[in-house]
Amino acid sequence: MGRALALAGFASAILASYAGQALAADPVGDFYAGKTITHIVGAGAGGAYDLVSRAVVAHMGKHIPGKPNFVVSNMAGASSLTMMNYISNPAKKDGTVMGMTNPNIALEGPLKMLSKGGGKILFDVEKLQWIGSPLQQPHVLWVWHTAPAKTFNDLLTNKIVLGSTAVGGDNYTLPLILSRLMGAKFDIVTGYEGQNDVFIAAERGEIQGNSAILPNLTSARPDWFRDGKVRVLVQFGVKRMRQLPDVPTAIELASKQEDKDMLRFYARKFSMAYPFVMAADVPPERANAMRTAFDATMKDPAFLKDAERLGLDVDPFSGAEMAQLITEMNNSPKEIVDAVAAFIQMPK
Repeated sequence: MGRALALAGFASAILASYAGQALAADPVGDFYAGKTITHIVGAGAGGAYDLVSRAVVAHMGKHIPGKPNFVVSNMAGASSLTMMNYISNPAKKDGTVMGMTNPNIALEGPLKMLSKGGGKILFDVEKLQWIGSPLQQPHVLWVWHTAPAKTFNDLLTNKIVLGSTAVGGDNYTLPLILSRLMGAKFDIVTGYEGQNDVFIAAERGEIQGNSAILPNLTSARPDWFRDGKVRVLVQFGVKRMRQLPDVPTAIELASKQEDKDMLRFYARKFSMAYPFVMAADVPPERANAMRTAFDATMKDPAFLKDAERLGLDVDPFSGAEMAQLITEMNNSPKEIVDAVAAFIQMPK
């Protein structure tokens, strides 16, 4: 009898041990242990999207259960539409693929800028799983120091040749808005593969300026500001950036209230200037782990040190905030959406 009781007690202890292990198991950590996450940048190498992506994922893995590695690749094309269609369809949906997209995706629901009628959009923007954005940063319009424009008013009389990656991207759409709304004079040359190619074209004298996210300049070409090679004439955010207190926003330059309302609607997407995103079908617990890791990375001293070295003004926007913003944009007043859509209608 005593031996039977002892064996029963031993069995109970073993079962309790297994139960404790089961309770302590981390299915997300178990999945990611030894894995490599592919982070795909929807833009060419060398630009701000690429630099910011690499800076973030260099530190993000240690905050994910299982501590997976990251590898970064680039998939430029159609202002990130090529990459977004890829991660939403043929790419793995197990949580080992993440992307950074152009923030114009936030406006694709109401405006259909990247695909006429939305026919080439192979995903539902509102169902995507948004991870976060490390910066809230609008585009700026800059010109080369030899261009005949020192202020915005000079753009009303002197035509400037600008470089752009593609019709539908911000470096095409924003100058188009300035031209149609306020009379700025531009010739816009499209077809550059990435932002770095635009910079090289400016150095060669092929173009005289461009619309770009500020870190494209401060990170990729820090000497341009230091040596006075470029001038920033307009910024496109809802308010002036701390780094550019003397440069007016397009909203300030607009004279009519309805024009200001249109520009403010468009500018809101810059709150998510560098959107990290996963496909809709990724298991929610793995996407949530990515969000938690992203938020932790934004407070990581090692990441913040790297960001300072790169000239990045870290100002994170969470995945939940991004999802809410996209819902709000999709439910914006029809009269504002229609007015913006009319102004950014691309030439045939």
